[in-house]
Parts: sequence; structure tokens; C-alpha cells
Amino acid sequence: MELIRPNININFIDNMRYALLLSLVLIIAGTVSLVVKGGPRYGIDFKGGTLFQIKFSKQVAIGDVRQAVKAMGVKESVVQNFGAEADNEYLINIEAAVEDLEQFSEQFREHFTKTFGEGSFEIRRSEAVGPKVGKDLRQKALLAVALSCIGMLIYIWYRFELRFGLGAICGLVHDVLITLGALSITNTPIDLPVVAALLTIVGYSVNDTIIVCDRIRENMPKMTKKPLREVINISVNQTLSRTILTVATVLMATLALFLFGGGVIHDFAFTILIGIISGTYSSIFIACPIVIYWENLFVTKKKGTVK
Repeated sequence: MELIRPNININFIDNMRYALLLSLVLIIAGTVSLVVKGGPRYGIDFKGGTLFQIKFSKQVAIGDVRQAVKAMGVKESVVQNFGAEADNEYLINIEAAVEDLEQFSEQFREHFTKTFGEGSFEIRRSEAVGPKVGKDLRQKALLAVALSCIGMLIYIWYRFELRFGLGAICGLVHDVLITLGALSITNTPIDLPVVAALLTIVGYSVNDTIIVCDRIRENMPKMTKKPLREVINISVNQTLSRTILTVATVLMATLALFLFGGGVIHDFAFTILIGIISGTYSSIFIACPIVIYWENLFVTKKKGTVK
């Protein structure tokens, strides 16, 4: 199935400077947000603490929930809506991790029953993670993302060439930075599901880049008289129909999860959405320019020198 005619010739490469400028602006915006906020906002999985997810059967203002938590003697806590405001559902994140979650949950239930009335709420989730466990999980998550990027670089270097591997890894770094920036700007916490989404993005981005790189490699022996810029542009156009079909189907499924999947999967779906868009973009406007720059720096004075 082809949505775009095979002989289409959109000039992607000549517009790569504008694309790189856009990427730079987005990365700087995300970096500024991270610096201003003191780094990524980690979820309970990575920073430790105690979490309650509570749903009320009637309208309760978020300020009243904060006051109820404060009245328990909790000094550091964050209360936020879970899902739409009309759902009357809240996440209560207490920075201190309790030793006995069952006992503390019972105290929490008794206090909220006294404050809001019997049967007026339901505790849907309660979790407690110690700071040491959270730190260990955070380190392992960072290691997993880093190793996945390194593994992809080695594979593409072996399977194709170093220049394509560098293009792919730069695309991966770009996608991760863009996604982390978007998470910081939207104040989305980074937890285990979000890390799973980041690893999914790594795989998706590399797969898309490999398709383009493979077509470039196939066309280079056939188009020896054409400059590399033109070969890359032709290759991107030849794979454009496949790229649009793939990203459209994945976007539709992820958008459905984002809109209708509920609060539990909302952050995961949001991360995937940002990563899919960034991954498709980087396959064309980040990986391909890196290949061209590499050739311009290291190409030998032979027939077919890059122009």
C-alpha cells in the first residue's frame, strides 16, 4: 500500500538547517526547564516515599484534601488531580517512606473517614518505596537507557557502517532529550512506566532510522554519479510512504491510550506520543545530516566526493 507516489521528490535535505534549528530550540527549552526545576521530577519509584490514590464519591476540593493530609502531621506532601477534575480522584505523594504501610494506611483511612465522612472515598492504591530502593531503581533505569543506546550503536555499526551508527545514536540522544524536556515542561513524573516508554522510543527510533539507512546503502552503488546529499534525499522520499503508514498506525493506537486509557497509563502514552513524533523526525532530519557531515569531514579525494 502506497499513500505517496513513488517518484515524489520532496527536498528534505535542503531544509535540514531549519530542522536542526528547531531541534536546538526545543532542546534548550527542555534543558532550561530541567535546570529551573532542579532536574527531572521523579516519581515514587525513583525517589522513594509513600503514595495514595484516593477517589471520592462526591465533589471535594483539592485544597480540602491538602488540609486533611497536613492535619495528619505530614510535613512534605504533594496532592494532585488524577485524571480529569470531575473524576474527584487524587494522588497524594508523601515524601517520607513509612516503615509499616499497612498500619499507616489504616491511620490514613481513619483520619479521612473522620474528615470527609464514612463511605465518602475509596483508597484505590497505596505504595511505599524506601529512598535506597528508589535510588537503586533510578540508577538501573539510567543504565538501561544508556546500554540500550550503546547496544544500538554497536549493532548498526556492525550491520551497516560507522557513519550510519553515529547518525542513529545522535537521533536517539535527540529523541531522549526532547522527550525528557517535554516531561519536564509538562511536570510529568518519571517512573518505571515512563522509563519503559523511553526504551520503547529507543527501539522505535532505531527501527525507523534503519529503514532509511538501508535504502541509502542500497542506492549508493546504483547512483555513484550523484552526490550523497541527493542519494539521501531520494532514499528518504522512497521510504516516505512506509514511514507515514507506520507512524500513523502507531499514533492512532497510542492516542487512543492517551485519551481513553485512564490516568494509570496516561504518562506512559504521553511519553510514547512525544517519542514517536520525535523519532520519525530525527530519522530524517538528524540521522541523515550526521551522515552527510561525517562524509564532508572524512571523505577521501576520490571520485564521488560529497558536495
